[in-house]
Amino acid sequence: MAEQAEAIIDIEGLKKTYTLDSHRRVEAVKGIKFSVKTGEIFGLLGPNGAGKTTTIGMLTTRVKVTAGDAFIAGINIRDEVAVKRLIAVVPQQNNLDRSLTARENLIFHAKYFGVPKRVREKKAEELLEMMGLKGRQDDYVRAFSGGMAQRLMIARALMHEPKVLFLDEATTGLDPQSRRLLWDKVRELNKGGQTILLTTHYMDEADELCHRIAIIDHGEVLALDTPHNLKRMVPGGNRIDLELPEVPDRLVDILRGIDRTGEISRRDEEDRIILSVHGGQGLIPGIIKAVQETNTDILGVQLHHVTLEDLFIHLTGRRLRD
Repeated sequence: MAEQAEAIIDIEGLKKTYTLDSHRRVEAVKGIKFSVKTGEIFGLLGPNGAGKTTTIGMLTTRVKVTAGDAFIAGINIRDEVAVKRLIAVVPQQNNLDRSLTARENLIFHAKYFGVPKRVREKKAEELLEMMGLKGRQDDYVRAFSGGMAQRLMIARALMHEPKVLFLDEATTGLDPQSRRLLWDKVRELNKGGQTILLTTHYMDEADELCHRIAIIDHGEVLALDTPHNLKRMVPGGNRIDLELPEVPDRLVDILRGIDRTGEISRRDEEDRIILSVHGGQGLIPGIIKAVQETNTDILGVQLHHVTLEDLFIHLTGRRLRD
C-alpha cells in the first residue's frame, strides 16, 4: 500500500438512529468520522451490537443514513445506484443460488452488472482458479463446504471489478483451516490492488490482515491506527497473568507499588482468579515475591505479548465477547 494513498472512502459525521416507539430511540452509530485509503485493508473491530454492521449497512446503501455523509470514490452514498456499481459485499451468511453451479453463480452476477459475455466468461475462469475452486466450477454450490462457499462468494463479488470489497464477518463459523485459507486469499487480492473493508470480532484476524483498524463500541470510534500503534497504547507493554486461588486485599496495593507496574485487572473463574498485571518480563520476580509476602499460593504465571484484546479491555473495561 502506498504511503500517501488517497482516500477512497470518506466518512463525515455518519449517524444512525433507530426509533423503537414514540418514547424510545437507539443511537446505533453516533456521528463517526474516518477515511479508508485506496489499496488498504481496513478493519472495523468491535463486539456484536457495537455499530460496525450498521456502519457497513450505511456505506453499502442497505441502511438509510440518519445524519452525516459518506463518499465512496467521490460518490455520496445517498446516490445508491452509482455506489452499488462501485462496491461489492460478502456477507456472513451464504446467499449463493443453490440451484446454480459455481460458474453459473459468477456469470449470473456479472450479467446483472452488464459485464460483456466474453469478459465475464474469462473473469469467471480466472477467479475460480484464484479462489482454489478450479475443477469445481460445474458443481452445484449446495455441495460446497462453508469455506468453499465463502471463497465463491468473494469470487462472485469481484466479477464486476468493484472499487471496494466489503467483508462483513466473512469468516464467522469457519474452521481454523478455512479461515487461514481465506486470509491468504484476502492478502492475495489486496496485493493486486483491491481495497478491502472488513468487519470482525476476531482480534487475531484484524491483527493479521489489516493495515489500519478502527475499534468501535457503542456506536463510537474509540481508537484508529495500525495494529502495532494501537497495541502500544496499552500501559506497561506486555501482560503477566497470575493464576491464584484468592486475592488478598493488600496484594493489589503491593503490586501497584512495584516500579513500572501498569494497570491491574482481575478475572474470576470457577476455582481460580486471574490477576493481570501490565508490565515487562523483568517484573516477574518482584510480582512473585509480592504474592509470597501475602502467603498466597501461586497456581500459575504466564507472560503474554500485548494483543488487541488487551487494548479493547484497556479502552472499555471489558472483554470483546462480554
